[in-house]
Amino acid sequence: MEYRTLGRSGLKVSAIAMGTFSFGGVGAFAKVASQDVREARRLVDACIDGGVNLFDTANMYSLGRSEEILGEALDDKRDRVLISSKARMRIGDGPNDEGVSRYHLIRECELSLKRLGTDHIDIYFMHEWDGQTPLEEMLSALDTLRQQGKIRYIGCSNYSGWHIMKALGVAEAKNLPRFVTQQIHYTLEAREAEYELLPISVDQGLGVMVWSPLAAGLLSGAFGRNKAPAQSRQAAGWTEPPIRDEERLWRIVDVLEQIAAERGATAAQVSLAWTLSRPAIATAVVGGLTEQQFIENIAAADLKLDTGELDRLNKASRPAYIYPYWHQHNFARDRFSPGDWALHEAYEDLGMI
Repeated sequence: MEYRTLGRSGLKVSAIAMGTFSFGGVGAFAKVASQDVREARRLVDACIDGGVNLFDTANMYSLGRSEEILGEALDDKRDRVLISSKARMRIGDGPNDEGVSRYHLIRECELSLKRLGTDHIDIYFMHEWDGQTPLEEMLSALDTLRQQGKIRYIGCSNYSGWHIMKALGVAEAKNLPRFVTQQIHYTLEAREAEYELLPISVDQGLGVMVWSPLAAGLLSGAFGRNKAPAQSRQAAGWTEPPIRDEERLWRIVDVLEQIAAERGATAAQVSLAWTLSRPAIATAVVGGLTEQQFIENIAAADLKLDTGELDRLNKASRPAYIYPYWHQHNFARDRFSPGDWALHEAYEDLGMI
């Protein structure tokens, strides 16, 4: 297993992390899976044996049951691994049962600690933007939790570029904790993060954790133009992530399968290897239903794609060169920073546009 530094922190995380979205199966999460403690323990042990040191959950996954199961599955192994969890989403019917207010964050962190059976959360994510709570209030609450030893590092998830930069600016101006990571959806099929989120991560030193790096299995090789598993979250009615151009998706899958056949690998491994090759990526958070799926996905950390393979995948999947980026390509390339190149490198083969 490869271990990467998370942003500007000193924390080392495994290139493959384990997602626990499928633990519990409460409510709508039953469309994904409903793994109990016994199943979870077997999968957690397989991941630890493979070198995984980061386990990701959230307070709203199966309404807290995911955290409970993860805590039970880790048991006496807790001190050997890192746990990331999240707060912000609605978890009840009350007016303060969502958001990043001081009230909500401190309450939810303490409830998560009880469910996990631990005294601290290593990485605590703001699960989504809250435009109604002042950033000073959110960051001050996180500072309190950090000083109490209940959280170690903080991050954001599903923020837009200006949300991140505003939060970083407030943290610097007010001497409050700074995000060290962001958790985002980023795949060969969904590369929108390259417009702003990856450049910000490179420029501002945020280590990126990728959620659903196989697009809920669509990039795993199990799906194709004329094939789909009978038992899948899509078949059960789960609609995330949205696919806006299905033919483009299958073109990407075609290239994945071609490279996988040439390398003696799986399409999932090739897809994950591409993700891990991208700028600022610290870890890919993968889920799974079986030990074999995790064992195969963990092996992606050792698969290094060559320049030709990366170029084939890039040309099959790169997003539209929207304004102002095509204009920058034409007139600003000689003054690009490393953050700029996180986007523009994918279009270097193009001439003047």
